[in-house]
Amino acid sequence: MNDEALQHTRLDGIADYTAALDTLCGLGEHNLYLFENDFDGLGFNNEVRYETLRRFLLESPAHRLFVLAHDTRYLSTRCPRMMMLLNQFGVSMAIHQTPKTLQHITAPFSVADESHYVRRFHFDDPRGILAQNDPENARALKSRFLEMWTASHSALSSSRLGL
Repeated sequence: MNDEALQHTRLDGIADYTAALDTLCGLGEHNLYLFENDFDGLGFNNEVRYETLRRFLLESPAHRLFVLAHDTRYLSTRCPRMMMLLNQFGVSMAIHQTPKTLQHITAPFSVADESHYVRRFHFDDPRGILAQNDPENARALKSRFLEMWTASHSALSSSRLGL
């Protein structure tokens, strides 16, 4: 059990939220669960985030990165660093797209292991919270994520088909 103190940090804008995602990605020790509408404008194509996620995936073959989006077009067409990670770590990383039946869910969140999370109240609202050492709420969000993941389908793969 983690004896570190519970810490909640209020996020008041996209810059705070993006920085909180950087923090969360750096806190992952086993699994990262990321859910967004489309990941556009949130730093997923910047070099620092790429290196953080790459280092996380390199640390252990048991580490997993789960990426879930309502719309994966940004990731596939305008986010080459995430595609490089998927190509290099296709066994440890997956990107799924939610079905139409789940597209009413409008509150993005991400979870590191079962201890830390970042969430916003709505895709269009930049306010949110970064919670560290909050296993009860982190586990609840992880459970919600896994339910959504199970109902979703693989959207992008690391395989390349061609002639």
